[in-house]
Amino acid sequence: MKFVDEATIVVMGGDGGSGCVGFRREKCLPFGGPDGGDGGNGGSVYLIATVNLNTLADFRYSRQFRAPRGQNGMGDDCTGRGGEDLYVSVPVGTTVIDADTEEVMGDLVKAGQTLLVAKGGWHGLGNARFKSSTNRAPRQFTPGTPGEIHNLRLELKLLADVGLLGMPNAGKSTLIRAISAARPKVADYPFTTLYPNLGVVSVAPHRSFVVADIPGLIEGAAEGAGLGIQFLKHLSRTSLLLHLVDCVPWGEALDMRGNPVEDVRMLEAELEKFSEDLAARERWLVLNKVDLLPEDERDAHCQDIVARLDWQGPVFRISAINGLGTRELSYALMEHLEEKQRQALAQSQVAAQPPA
Repeated sequence: MKFVDEATIVVMGGDGGSGCVGFRREKCLPFGGPDGGDGGNGGSVYLIATVNLNTLADFRYSRQFRAPRGQNGMGDDCTGRGGEDLYVSVPVGTTVIDADTEEVMGDLVKAGQTLLVAKGGWHGLGNARFKSSTNRAPRQFTPGTPGEIHNLRLELKLLADVGLLGMPNAGKSTLIRAISAARPKVADYPFTTLYPNLGVVSVAPHRSFVVADIPGLIEGAAEGAGLGIQFLKHLSRTSLLLHLVDCVPWGEALDMRGNPVEDVRMLEAELEKFSEDLAARERWLVLNKVDLLPEDERDAHCQDIVARLDWQGPVFRISAINGLGTRELSYALMEHLEEKQRQALAQSQVAAQPPA
């Protein structure tokens, strides 16, 4: 199934039931008075995040969701039955936006998290509510109010610890196949990855992290060129970016590869155009396909790339296709993510302590 990360739906809360006009008519109580009951409240529509869904594909066919209306009031002071709330399942990581106002209504990032998107209507009042010493036979009642109606745009952003960033054919899909059980398509032509892929990297029992692979970026991606602009948002939730670079320079292979230094700088510019926050995200440089270089030239060539980039962060040399260096990279990522978790836990404990 194709990866679907956007959908537009209509949600409608149930209308409230109207109040009833009724009077008691019994043999022993010829003037029993008003007994019209209230209507029931309409059901509301909620979105609930679930781990059982990975895409928004289900919403290509089901686009309207209406909660049941409330039952009208009845005689003998009987209140109408309220409409049941409607819960619509969406994948974890879904952002909910009002399509008419562009207001972000909520972000569902945890399994089981719910969001009210269309409130049901309020019940109407029966004539028993209007009786008084001067109005003994009221015929007033109020109708139920209509439920809310909203046009929603759902946007799915993948939840991953590490995001893979790079040009087409840099080896991102090959890397995720090497370090996880994910099996994205791999081929010797550009743009083999058309949809994002997730892979779980397990380095030891109870020690794992999630990697997101998005389609390759090209120059002008921030303006809509290629496939990148459609999927760059999936990197916004990651805490670390792996900038994967094909280290074989122009003319040293049968297929036409670009200059690795220019590729890195071009993608940095595209990230800044798309989001300053994403451009400032921590990035590690991963020089891939080192097996295509002669062994006696690898060190000098890789050091030259790092020097020309003036790269200050961590640098790894790998060959994803044969697993060279991928194990060391996975362990380094795991240790880095665990350290960030420890720091976040320590900060939360300090913040929770009462002031002296």
